[in-house]
Amino acid sequence: MSDIRIGVLQLRPMAEDVALGLFIGAQHPPGASAAAAVGEHVEQVALASELGFRTLLVGQHFLSQPYQMLQSIPLLGRLAAEAGEMRLGPGILLLTLLNPLEAAENLATLDAITGGRAVAGVGVGYRAVENAAFGVGRGRRRLFEAKLDVLRRLLAGEEVTAEGPGYRLEGAQLALRPAVPPPLWIAANGDAAVRRAARLGDAWLVNPHTRLDELERQVALFHEERAGAGRPPVAGLPIIKEVCVAPTDEEALATARPHLEAKYEAYVEWGQSEVLPEGDTLRRGWEELTAGRRFVVGSPETCAALLAEHVERLGSDEVLCRVHWPGMPQREALRSLRLLAGEVLPAVRARAGAPR
Repeated sequence: MSDIRIGVLQLRPMAEDVALGLFIGAQHPPGASAAAAVGEHVEQVALASELGFRTLLVGQHFLSQPYQMLQSIPLLGRLAAEAGEMRLGPGILLLTLLNPLEAAENLATLDAITGGRAVAGVGVGYRAVENAAFGVGRGRRRLFEAKLDVLRRLLAGEEVTAEGPGYRLEGAQLALRPAVPPPLWIAANGDAAVRRAARLGDAWLVNPHTRLDELERQVALFHEERAGAGRPPVAGLPIIKEVCVAPTDEEALATARPHLEAKYEAYVEWGQSEVLPEGDTLRRGWEELTAGRRFVVGSPETCAALLAEHVERLGSDEVLCRVHWPGMPQREALRSLRLLAGEVLPAVRARAGAPR
């Protein structure tokens, strides 16, 4: 597979730079013990840190039926104690719904807790129930861009005068602010959102839902738009993937299917399918849904080949693995983490560093 290029810029990461991250959805079945759920995530992060994972992201949603969902910022405050040298942050913070000053203060606090290792994944969001609950109607994308500008300037230490729905700032400046502002990773699904991430973000936080061929096309679009906007090349391209590793392909599929299938049925109900690139849909049966390299499920050999293909075709330097879905036994998530670090990543690095 040839490397992706923009002009003379080669976008293939060096083998030693390819890393694993952990993405925690923080969603659990109704009736499950929330305290026990926190304990599971603490154990996952402690193991990921021990195994050398580079980044921890925690998702955010509100009114998350049919699942319970822990909120990202307070959960990250707890998980930071187990994260060691991992960088960590929300992925994503639904900035369109939030007060940008509060978001900036929370991120600055998280950066202080972690000794300057915070990252900030942000996005527009897509769920009608959340938009209604926060009084957000038309113009969501413009509102997101305005709040993103406020957030960026506040984290940079600027005095900000700005006004929008739910906020009014007159020469506002953070008293607590990071020495170096956390990088802003912008989530995107459709082409217009990918272009926005290219113009406004420090990186595109690549979603886990889209087929690999579509992601490859969108990565080229991202770099083209970024170059056209006069922005420098991104330092990395983090991609979230649904991952389950087991000794055999058959065991991995049997382990993942009941939990991953239910999760994506919920995504369809939430409206996630409607914001994918044109022509793609999550309204598929299991066999169709797992086609197109959408998920990374299988033996260590299978998963290494799939992840290496993502690195090669997308120029990604980090794969943020979601290894736990609502109702999945903790032992299965921990097994995936161990196999990823012990067997999958070394094989991915070897392939990424092989001459071609």
